[in-house]
Amino acid sequence: MPAESRFLAGTRLALTTFTTLPVRAGRIDRPVAGTAMALAPAVGALLGALLAGVLLLLTGAVAPPLVAAGVTVGAAALLTRGLHLDGLADTVDALGSYRRGAAALEIMKKPDVGPFGVVALVVVLLVQAAALADLAGRSWPACVAAVVTATAAGRLGVTVACRRGVPAARPDGLGALVAGTVGPLALTVGAVAVALLAVGAVPGRPWQGPLAVAAALAVALLLLNHVVRRLGGITGDVLGATVEVVTTLVYLGLVLSG
Repeated sequence: MPAESRFLAGTRLALTTFTTLPVRAGRIDRPVAGTAMALAPAVGALLGALLAGVLLLLTGAVAPPLVAAGVTVGAAALLTRGLHLDGLADTVDALGSYRRGAAALEIMKKPDVGPFGVVALVVVLLVQAAALADLAGRSWPACVAAVVTATAAGRLGVTVACRRGVPAARPDGLGALVAGTVGPLALTVGAVAVALLAVGAVPGRPWQGPLAVAAALAVALLLLNHVVRRLGGITGDVLGATVEVVTTLVYLGLVLSG
């Protein structure tokens, strides 16, 4: 498959995987999946720009910051079909059960959400909304940079989860398609790009944004290592959970003041 064709197919796959944008998927195989996972931060940046626009538009229309933030969080769920939130709830329920391997994976398949999953959803949504309400009070360039950084970093977490050496928990499904498909060069490029986006996220503190991204990814690595030990590898739900955890932690890091 020619490199350009693979790139285009990977771009389409990234857009259909991480957003609800009306893009038709092309060829799907592991090389294409690797390209898609490497492009995940770029798709996150695009999504972040849309969400920042929603937040600023509502704030400019004199909506209270918390209301504007709540609508923006809802828009984020709508633009991603709520899949990442669903993955977060399923992953936390499985880990909270203290079961391992196939038994934990079976919990993740259940359609209902347990108490651990509910608490995780509530905490994540509250923190994101509160952080966005704070960001709405900043200058528009800083606000845009912050929202773009957080959403791009969340998808960079997926790139990290799909790096070489990380196995899939099941022989089928999204995890099996993307596990181990991202090489070190693509991972490095994604990390540097997101760090550069983060420089302008906190006015007067160019170091705080990149530090928030680095800290969130460090937590994601710990979570992924734990998941691999408990489940045997990653799944689509684990990828969704990684998106929400990293996004939330970056938002938190961007609004903390010293």
